[in-house]
Amino acid sequence: MSNIEKIRHSLSHLLAMAVLEKFPKAKLGVGPVIENGFYYDFDFNTRTNAEKKQGKSAISEGDLAEIERRMRELIKQNLIFKKETISYAEAKKLFKDQPYKLELIKELQKNKKPITIYKTLETVKGQRSIAKSQFIDLCAGPHVKSTKEINPDAFKLTKIAGAYWRGNEKNKMLTRIYGVAFETKSELDEYLKKLENAQKCDHRVLGEQLELFMFDEEIGKGLPLLLPKGYFIRRQLENYIYELERNNGYLHVLTPILAKETLYQKSGHLAHYKDDMYAPIVIEDEKYYLKPMNCPHHHAIYKRQKRSYRDLPLRLAEFGHVHRFERSGVLTGLIRVRGFAQNDAHIYTDEENLEKEIINAIKLTEEVYKTFGLKDYWYRLSLPDFKNKEKFGDIKNKEMWERGSNFLRKALKGTGHKFIEAIGEASFYGPKIDIQIKDVWGREDTIGTIQVDYYSTSRFNLFYIDKKGKEQPVIIIHRAIMGAFERFMAFLLEKSCGALPLWLSPIQVEIINVGSAHRQYANFINQQLTTNNIRAHLSDENLTVSKRIREAEIQKIPYILVAGDKEVKNKTVNVRHYHRGIEGEIKINKLIEKIKTEIENKII
Repeated sequence: MSNIEKIRHSLSHLLAMAVLEKFPKAKLGVGPVIENGFYYDFDFNTRTNAEKKQGKSAISEGDLAEIERRMRELIKQNLIFKKETISYAEAKKLFKDQPYKLELIKELQKNKKPITIYKTLETVKGQRSIAKSQFIDLCAGPHVKSTKEINPDAFKLTKIAGAYWRGNEKNKMLTRIYGVAFETKSELDEYLKKLENAQKCDHRVLGEQLELFMFDEEIGKGLPLLLPKGYFIRRQLENYIYELERNNGYLHVLTPILAKETLYQKSGHLAHYKDDMYAPIVIEDEKYYLKPMNCPHHHAIYKRQKRSYRDLPLRLAEFGHVHRFERSGVLTGLIRVRGFAQNDAHIYTDEENLEKEIINAIKLTEEVYKTFGLKDYWYRLSLPDFKNKEKFGDIKNKEMWERGSNFLRKALKGTGHKFIEAIGEASFYGPKIDIQIKDVWGREDTIGTIQVDYYSTSRFNLFYIDKKGKEQPVIIIHRAIMGAFERFMAFLLEKSCGALPLWLSPIQVEIINVGSAHRQYANFINQQLTTNNIRAHLSDENLTVSKRIREAEIQKIPYILVAGDKEVKNKTVNVRHYHRGIEGEIKINKLIEKIKTEIENKII
């Protein structure tokens, strides 16, 4: 563990010390190091019945400043951290009032692992004084030797959140306190500035500010409602990828959002994915499930007729609406939802064309990401872990999986891409290329995938007739370039901080007339723009010009056109661009040509 990680780990113990001083009845969870900081989980059992009825929480964001001050006082006391190994009996006695620690101790005992604790101690004239121990925690370490190594000005407590004990929604919800920490104050200040920018560019904030999407408790968690502007953006994405896929030989289909239980038994989803599916719906004594993926439906389309080698590769695409039971704790705006539409496709091919089709899918992915200015993504080759019997135990032909992995690996190398390999991250039906990206908060997520599937072929009896007239198993490539349209929208919003490219913007031009005398000219400009399929909006005359400009900037409208006496006389407009600033006076016909060129070329 690096020195900064030791500092962060030690700060999590100091956080627990400070919290226990203020809330002595609190029960301790765990306090690990995370990227850029640390957290500690607590179970606060200090509320009175009256407070519980009023919905009052034991701790609030307002308490963080006081806890932070106390942590700084503890740092200045030059406390030391001492590690000890103790027996299971001693550990159970020591943590008899800490149920979560006892659960961990029981697990360590079961796995025959040693029990280690860390004591945070005062010093007396430079000597250790165990008698004055202030805090003891079940911990494997490591920690700094003393708080002298911690800069008291280089950390900050940032937020409070709910977290299920051990990440399981069946367990109790605990209170998690997050903190960030660095070795110097300048590093902390720089990070906090980035954090402030991230908050401004968080797609959840932008979604409300720009009136793009919403959630409603009566409809349900994780089920987004796209508002008119949000749906417009989504439809533009669909139109773009639809034309691109059609030009690359894809045939689009549309399948139902639910299917009978037998389909998902055959596909393996009920065996491997049931916990992530919604509960079944009983219709006429038969069980139906909301579809979590489109692939079983596409396999049914493939099977509707006999296929020969001449029909391959067959590329089926769908903007399929799927539902997955994501846990409440991981739901995040549009990035992690329970109902969404996939930019999904399945390519049915023979092995002769497999590598070529994978390469084509990679190149098509690159073309899409280039259009949207996405550069900060990377490739991960996700492979099976055959030791994981629960996920990969029913794989009979491991050699075929290896072949699929090698085809993916060869395609990545053939297209000149560097990539990392991740054992255990494969789907239950095949190895895959995951295209990874970080959101505005620095959290890693998957934006697209390309998967090779030999598993479904035998389960669905998918074959083609080869040149010799014999049946051969078809190979399936699962491909999702944008992943979920909702998630892709979220990444675009965060990357652009809401200032979307001109061609994607719901309103491309805001027209501002200086006074009522210029209203007729503003209407003329609006008519000219609309005739040329440019999305324009006339501003509210009841507001001042400066306020109307500010409102248009808040809405991140690409072009703002101001028309006054001079512009009416010269048949021009005064142009202000969201990114480029004031561009000055321009003839309306020249501006229309300029805007149309930007839209046609999808200029970022």
